[in-house]
Amino acid sequence: MISILIAAAIGLLVSILLTPYLIRVFSRQGFGQEIREEGPQGHKSKRGTPTMGGVAIIIAMVVGYFAAHLMNWIGSGSSANDGPSASGLLVLFLAVGLGVVGFLDDFIKIRKQRNLGLNKTAKLVGQLVVAVAFGILALQFADRYGLTPASRNLSYVRDLALITFPAVIFVIFCYVVISGWSNAVNFTDGLDGLAGGTSAMVLATYVVIAFWQARLSCVVTPQAACYDVRDPLDLAVVAAAAAGACVGFLWWNAAPAKIFMGDTGSLALGGLVAGLSITTRTELLAIVIGGLFMVEMISVVLQIAVFRTTRRRLFRMAPFHHHFELAGWAETTVIIRFWLLAAICCMFGLGLFYSEQLGAGG
Repeated sequence: MISILIAAAIGLLVSILLTPYLIRVFSRQGFGQEIREEGPQGHKSKRGTPTMGGVAIIIAMVVGYFAAHLMNWIGSGSSANDGPSASGLLVLFLAVGLGVVGFLDDFIKIRKQRNLGLNKTAKLVGQLVVAVAFGILALQFADRYGLTPASRNLSYVRDLALITFPAVIFVIFCYVVISGWSNAVNFTDGLDGLAGGTSAMVLATYVVIAFWQARLSCVVTPQAACYDVRDPLDLAVVAAAAAGACVGFLWWNAAPAKIFMGDTGSLALGGLVAGLSITTRTELLAIVIGGLFMVEMISVVLQIAVFRTTRRRLFRMAPFHHHFELAGWAETTVIIRFWLLAAICCMFGLGLFYSEQLGAGG
């Protein structure tokens, strides 16, 4: 528990102190955001706001994670059990890898002074390489109990024994999950603080889930309601460091934003959600917990599908949050109400998790 608190505190502290430094550096370098011409007119004033602030989130998350382990090691002595775990490192690898893809996308946008960075093929290839590497590695590194960071079973709150993927299909499944979540968070990142605040809630929810799994691990307390998850406590540390980093960044990203996270941050945060859902065996439950992200992505899919078939727009603009802006809602109103929806999704997801545990225990 102490490691979780340390990771969250250091993640928050590094993020809240590093972000203003990045604002000054990126402003001097001219790393300003380009704005979609067809977007809400109120967004025109945001052109030139520093972007790539996701760098602060990634650095704060990594520093928070390793600092928590370092302090735990100093406090308890040199025990191998206190070091970073395979599961924690793999989730960090996924987030940082996708963050690098996002950074390249942001950098090209800035250099070419346009709202589009990497083309679709290059972006998908980048996501594919990182996702395939994660999927392959997640089936390795079995501990002494035979648990690997991921399992080949589809999962809800725990593995569903009826659905087991062959290794190759599992890697493809990982790519679908990872690209889906990274793009969902990316679509949500269109208003000041919307993606950052929602991500903090989702990650905080995963802190609770992973901590609960550690308390009821089948390795520690074998019983009907236990969880076969490798390194759940370390996954809670990763989620806590990332949640703290999001909150620290939100201090500067909340409306009116002084910096945007860019694809650097949104792809990394999407990778975190995907990685945590796979390693905690909660892929289907994650759809509920990250319900706001799902709605934003579905709104884009529906908009494209309806327009291509009927030549009419289902929403005034997609992603969904822009629809309400164009309907006359103030930006801060949309943000706060969407945060409330995100909080409801997280609480409902936690409720489902706990109710399943009670049912399994009975």
